[in-house]
Amino acid sequence: MPRPDRSEERRLAIKPLLARAFSELGYRRATTAALAERCQVQEKALFRLWPDKRAMFLAALEQVFLESQKVWSRVAEDPGDQSSAAERLLGYEAVHHGEQRLYRIIFAGLSETDDPEIRASLADLFGRFHALIESHLTDHRSKTRQGSAIDAELIAWAIVGLGTVANIGRELNLLRKPARSDLFRKVGARLLEGP
Repeated sequence: MPRPDRSEERRLAIKPLLARAFSELGYRRATTAALAERCQVQEKALFRLWPDKRAMFLAALEQVFLESQKVWSRVAEDPGDQSSAAERLLGYEAVHHGEQRLYRIIFAGLSETDDPEIRASLADLFGRFHALIESHLTDHRSKTRQGSAIDAELIAWAIVGLGTVANIGRELNLLRKPARSDLFRKVGARLLEGP
């Protein structure tokens, strides 16, 4: 009897380690040997799961969203908090945004947008973040009966922008933690309220 194929299970177990490795090394500096070492597997094991380094990087990009989605779902569904999910998420991000430094994978990918697969993966990643934020924003508006002259779609993009600016500020030491926190607490709250 043949052994069951556990490739998907192995990919799921290794993807978080792969994401951490790419966040530390970037795309160009990451060799498959270095990736394997950081994932605590042999290089050939990585090649059994992904055909090349680009495929590994695409898996790491997907992991950025999956990890964020998992945390955001837990925060959004907190039954003990009476604020809206959008308010809870902004509060959470005010304290924890960028702690894992997975945004560095996105930054590395932005320098590789001439590659159609990486470009498509990044577009999908930002689109998924945007859609998730927009859904929480729309829900917030319906529960609080707050309207705005600005579409929820545009405000969601502005919130994506807050996260990007906070990450740039962190990476380049342009914004200290209190200022990054204020981006989410004060500017984010203002975006939720509308003009």
